[in-house]
Amino acid sequence: MQLTFKNERVLAVVAHPDDAELLCAGTLARAKSDGATIGICVLCQGDKGQPNPPIDNLVEVRRKEMTAAAKLLGAQLSEGDFCDGELLDEPETRKVVIEQFRCFSPTLVLAHSSKDYHPDHCAASRLAEAASWFSASAGHKTKSPPLESPPALWWMDTINMGGFLPDFYLDIGDYVELKRQMLHCHQSQLARGEDADFSPLETLMVRQCETRGTQAGVQAAEAFCSHAVWKRTHAW
Repeated sequence: MQLTFKNERVLAVVAHPDDAELLCAGTLARAKSDGATIGICVLCQGDKGQPNPPIDNLVEVRRKEMTAAAKLLGAQLSEGDFCDGELLDEPETRKVVIEQFRCFSPTLVLAHSSKDYHPDHCAASRLAEAASWFSASAGHKTKSPPLESPPALWWMDTINMGGFLPDFYLDIGDYVELKRQMLHCHQSQLARGEDADFSPLETLMVRQCETRGTQAGVQAAEAFCSHAVWKRTHAW
């Protein structure tokens, strides 16, 4: 089976500035190659992920890093601008995410799994699920009008694959190098590879997509689950 993203609008909703590179940049690149419009919505500033020595203007540095990475991918970039560790599924935050959906008008959303290790990832997962429904509801008011219909929703793999049983895999063998180049834009985070509470990101990223590729019988893959509920499951 060959899936095409032609004429789709694919939006990745992630917690932190480097999450798309780790979990879905290959799929976004493949979608763009097929003719899709692609976007990345980063909900948190990345203000708490300090290297050693710390960076005084870390928020601005990380904004420049994710802008450079999105440019390499050819993706539209938007921000929620929430502080790390303060992302919560509550009404005002939902409005921000709903407005992001309405501005981009996605047909497909890629979102964090609720089983992922980081509390911000789990909060981003809940917010994406809520916004995928309420963005098409006229009763939920934001600056932009509601979408005509809710987008499909796919859950992304977890970091290091913990507790995630994929429904399907996307072959990204042609895009691993682009993922690597995008990740290299995030020098403030690559510098944290030896931290006890972190991990060498490039090693983690390559190992994960190669492992998922082995499972799927290809060079490299990204893994997903479909959010199989009414109105957010689409035929392809």
